[in-house]
Amino acid sequence: MNTSFSKNLNTILPLSICFALSASTSSLTVSASSLVGFEISSNKMLATLPLSFHLIGTMLSGLPASLLMKRVGRKSGFIVGTIIGSSGAATAALSILYKNFAFFCFSVFCLGILGGFTQLYRFAAVDFTTKEFRTKAVSLVMLGGIIAGFIGPSVASKAKYLLQDAPFAGSYIFMILIHIIIIIILLIIRLPKPSIEEKTGITRNIKTIFFQPKFIVAIISSMMSYAVMAMIMTATPLAMTEYCGYPFSDAAFVIQWHIVGMFAPSFFTGSLIKRFGAIAIIITGIIINLFCIFINLVGNDVLNFWTALVLLGIGWNFMFVSGTTMVTETYQPSEKALVQGVNDLFVFGSAALASLFAGVLQTAIGWESLNLCAIFLLTIVVLAIIWYYFVLSYKKIVL
Repeated sequence: MNTSFSKNLNTILPLSICFALSASTSSLTVSASSLVGFEISSNKMLATLPLSFHLIGTMLSGLPASLLMKRVGRKSGFIVGTIIGSSGAATAALSILYKNFAFFCFSVFCLGILGGFTQLYRFAAVDFTTKEFRTKAVSLVMLGGIIAGFIGPSVASKAKYLLQDAPFAGSYIFMILIHIIIIIILLIIRLPKPSIEEKTGITRNIKTIFFQPKFIVAIISSMMSYAVMAMIMTATPLAMTEYCGYPFSDAAFVIQWHIVGMFAPSFFTGSLIKRFGAIAIIITGIIINLFCIFINLVGNDVLNFWTALVLLGIGWNFMFVSGTTMVTETYQPSEKALVQGVNDLFVFGSAALASLFAGVLQTAIGWESLNLCAIFLLTIVVLAIIWYYFVLSYKKIVL
């Protein structure tokens, strides 16, 4: 391993741990929010609305969080986000205690804001690594998601009845302790401050930045991977518990392994991208997602749900990490905060819409039809890749 990269591991690994602990809030919300919504909402079709608010919070906070870090640095920015998340966890517990659905949606929105800050850990790892090791740095941080995949659902399940007559309230209280640990780690590690070039450098015009073919394909891949993942993942606990009659422990088990599937491939995704290229890995991710949909369509056993959700996570990882890697190749230092923020705005916007429609589609047209809708989203990525290669071929002919 390169000596300079080995030294950077002293910072990348703590970032991965912070990402893991922070993302466990999201995995808890994925496991429990739709069930809490189903329990305390008078309209059962709105059961997935809290998760939509979580993703909306993530969507809306990405750009402000990135611009804030441009001014105050990564460390201070992450601490601000974690404090907001702790406030959201506390109010979520209160809203469950008092069975206030609107307040619960607001609380999960605050947790979503933390999610917007959390997603920037992957970009923070790029700040102090060379171009050659960017993909590996992103993958190493994303590995923290494996830990998150176990912490969130485990906390949801084990602390579900910690407070009497308030399922999952204790789970959110436990999250506050995790947030305190994150802040302690952030206070210990050293992160580079924004450079003068980042703060005051000349930026290109908006059209030049955001109409780059590489950026367009990258953001579409990330958007659709998140939309497909959010739609199927959000509907899964409902499909398993409310329509198939499985206990919550089975749904938590499936979601747990889904999140492992999302992040475990990060052990080798970076190497695959470096060897075969980002586009090839995006295409592989599309194929894996199609296998996920097929398995969901052929049966409703726990094994079907488990296999499909693991494949869904792997497909998401391939498409999302590849898209993120391509985005890092499209901006100059002075444009970093803007491009990263806009990227996450669109990515989590698509995820928010998909999760919102998940509950509606699940109730209105059923589990099988919902899965068929995901094929349309994957088709958009295929068309974008075809267009991208057409543009590249045209430029070569002109040159």
